[in-house]
Amino acid sequence: MVSNPFVPRYLIGRQAELEQVSTILAQDGDLMVAGIPGNGRRALICWAAQQVGARVLEIDCLRATNSSRFLELLAEGLLQVFSDPAELELIQRWSTEHPLILEQYLTRRTRLVWHVPSKDNWIILQALLTLPQVMAEWLDCRVVLVFQNFPHIRSWDRTRKWEDYLRQEVERQNRVSYVLIATVPEPWVYESNLHVVTLAPLERKDLQSWIIDAMAAEGLKFEADSQALNMFLNYVQGHLGDAIALARRIWLDCRAFATMKDEGTKKNAPGIISSQLQSSSIVYPFEDGLIQTHHVHRSTLSLVEDLSLTFESLLLLLPPIQARVLESLALDPTDSPHSREYIEKHQLSRGGGLQGALAGLEQKGLVYGSKYSYRIAMPLLGFWLKHRLG
Repeated sequence: MVSNPFVPRYLIGRQAELEQVSTILAQDGDLMVAGIPGNGRRALICWAAQQVGARVLEIDCLRATNSSRFLELLAEGLLQVFSDPAELELIQRWSTEHPLILEQYLTRRTRLVWHVPSKDNWIILQALLTLPQVMAEWLDCRVVLVFQNFPHIRSWDRTRKWEDYLRQEVERQNRVSYVLIATVPEPWVYESNLHVVTLAPLERKDLQSWIIDAMAAEGLKFEADSQALNMFLNYVQGHLGDAIALARRIWLDCRAFATMKDEGTKKNAPGIISSQLQSSSIVYPFEDGLIQTHHVHRSTLSLVEDLSLTFESLLLLLPPIQARVLESLALDPTDSPHSREYIEKHQLSRGGGLQGALAGLEQKGLVYGSKYSYRIAMPLLGFWLKHRLG
């Protein structure tokens, strides 16, 4: 598998948010970072934690299918954050006062285990959530406990007992900061003490500066007299995840052409290059490391083709009205999807059905709300939909 040299080694265009989050963490604050997936939410938290010298423990609640699995992920995360022998010795001392056992083996990874009936998992949760605070006090450090997809625990926490307890812990511990990652803040967040930081799409100038430097590091540059750079920025629309994916695809296509060119040269058969190009997805050769408009467009087409099965599956999982609205916005972007003309043109339902579909798509991170003119939040998905339907 080829590594990705375009994963940023610094925070792109989030300096104001970085200062804000760092200040909150330094003051033992708790917060929610909201925004669409792929827009740098986790990176922002990690950089802010690094600035204040905090250790980061991440739990993806989407992976927790029940209470037992949630506890396993929490225990694993704790041992990843506190893994030094001296720290494990402290955890061993702490575990003697709780119904947990620290198992250490030479040939297997260290584990925190417990032997209680599943109905007593509640006791284990209470114990495990005290450990970050205890370790922070013993080691004189700060801990940031990050919950991704936090609302997903409701799939098994039907009475919201665990959710309510976790919310209480947010305000109780003075050396542990809780950070929730979400797409859209829920109403209860504004009634709590959580600070809310919402990430907008990246500014065009910030992405432009990054992609020029990142391509230059790989010996590539956008042709000065072409619209290649503008096309790249237009296709990714401020979405960092899509920008990274497209940059990598352009780079791989360039490498593939260079490899075929070298093989043709070694065999003293230049015709081999053209025949290979005709049978490959790389139609246009790269010369002198220059990225031209046709390179950007062709690489985008091949990338969304590879993603087509994922996009198809996503559409099939959506309620029909949401899929219909998504397709309409891809074909005909608008900042007024509620207008009578737009509804009639695309045969959408009036009233609550349309509003519910838009709200559902926003919750899923597929469409921005009114603040960003209801545009599709995943540019490559929008590109694929437009070409598929058009």
